[in-house]
Amino acid sequence: MKIHGLQKMTLLDFPGRVACTVFLGGCDMRCPFCHNAELIDGSAPPVMEEDALLSFLEKRKGLLDGVAFTGGEPLLRDDLDGLFERIQALGYPIKLDTNGTHPDRLARLTGKGLVQYVAMDVKNAPERYAETVGVPDFDLAPVRESVRLLLTGKVPYEFRTTVVAEFHDGESIRGIGEWIRGAERYYLQKFTDRDSVPFAGLHAPSDGDLRAWVKIAEPFVREAGLRGVD
Repeated sequence: MKIHGLQKMTLLDFPGRVACTVFLGGCDMRCPFCHNAELIDGSAPPVMEEDALLSFLEKRKGLLDGVAFTGGEPLLRDDLDGLFERIQALGYPIKLDTNGTHPDRLARLTGKGLVQYVAMDVKNAPERYAETVGVPDFDLAPVRESVRLLLTGKVPYEFRTTVVAEFHDGESIRGIGEWIRGAERYYLQKFTDRDSVPFAGLHAPSDGDLRAWVKIAEPFVREAGLRGVD
């Protein structure tokens, strides 16, 4: 398997663990505010192969205690099982980031115990989903199924939304809250513009708006929080 990026250490990507973050190329969304746009079409050159990643992890035993997989969309790969099994054989728990478009693969990996934590992006309220992910005829059914799967609580998880002024408002957050009602954890992440974002002219909401919006989300979930707000 080709690996398209590796952050060798992070304290942020896997809650409660010192982890590395593995980036896989390819995505089935085209979010205008994506921070990893170079990974969207999978054309970014790989930085290593699977065996090199495993060698790195072998050498980092005792320094790292988790591996986070992100993208792109990792679940575009139908062959993660073998890699995850090899990583767990080294003693590392795995966190998976996903956009929810492949619930069958998510169910298989979690059902096998190959993922210990899932972070799923909920891009917007259902009626604004296609606009937000940049796919006019987007089929929301798989995402709904992934939400349903995680709400069963069979694996620790969080839902999160990257909040962009041009795409989100209080009603958006209320719609998301109603959709994920009963969720364990939900976070609003403040959009940060970067050179890698595919569309210019997008903005973060004010901190005041974000604080108001997280209050809207709080009645629907057990824990709601903000990321990127001082």
